[in-house]
Amino acid sequence: MRKNEIYLCLDAPAKINLYLHITGRRPDGYHLLDSLVGFTEYADRVFASPADELSLRIQGAHSLGLQGNEEDNLIMRSARALRDSFGVREGAALTLEKNLPVSSGIGGGSADAAAALRLLARLWKVDVNDRDLSDIGLKIGSDIPVCIVGTPSKMSGVGETVHPAKPLPNCAVLLVNGGEAVSTSAVFGASRHHSSESSNWVPPDDFEGLVSNLLPLRNDLTEAAQQASPVIREILSVLEKSEGCALARVSGSGGTCFGLFADLSQGDVAQKKIERLRNGWWSVLTEFRALRSEIKQS
Repeated sequence: MRKNEIYLCLDAPAKINLYLHITGRRPDGYHLLDSLVGFTEYADRVFASPADELSLRIQGAHSLGLQGNEEDNLIMRSARALRDSFGVREGAALTLEKNLPVSSGIGGGSADAAAALRLLARLWKVDVNDRDLSDIGLKIGSDIPVCIVGTPSKMSGVGETVHPAKPLPNCAVLLVNGGEAVSTSAVFGASRHHSSESSNWVPPDDFEGLVSNLLPLRNDLTEAAQQASPVIREILSVLEKSEGCALARVSGSGGTCFGLFADLSQGDVAQKKIERLRNGWWSVLTEFRALRSEIKQS
């Protein structure tokens, strides 16, 4: 196998905040959260191969917004942090296949960084566990620890506390984005919610139970996200009116919204209608991922 041939690959799935409560704020300004997180089958993809130097190449449908700033990408920052923490002298040729919109509230950058940490730990033969990688990742992005876990989880604190949750029931997830990048810091700064209660999440047995348990909960960032990107309000309205959509919500700080449908056929009808009516919107029909993505070697 040639030295620069890509031989490790890992999916970086979209992260969905099924609900997100802001439970407080630390003296340093960081918000305290309580959120149920799921991951979808639709994902970015990160590749790694041996190299003398550390480098990142970005490609894919949503790569344009990231090109030219590779050195400050969360992937590179995470890679340097891992290398420095363990005195690694090797490099790596990293490639990001960017399938998810940038700054869209579905954890794309954090998922990419988490995938890179897992890949590089394998590539460099670093003796670490998920907790070690999460500690490194948390210093770079609050969503990285939950993305390292990569399965349904309850997330709290500033992202440092992650507890596995019961797998989510089978259903269709329609992701819709209006094409506007949304600043996470601006949305958090504009949010008026600082004192919501943590949820005593009850794991559901089926799709109806999932929707029923989510309905009393909410995303505390919705109003601020709509102010930052008014198209979010329109997307939510369209999803809510779609036949078969049992729940529509914005994920994270926006601007991606999701609709939950009992099955893929219902979601497919809704997606096709949205594509006809809103040509400029990005949409993907997917499902929740039951298992953590695994590193593939070729």
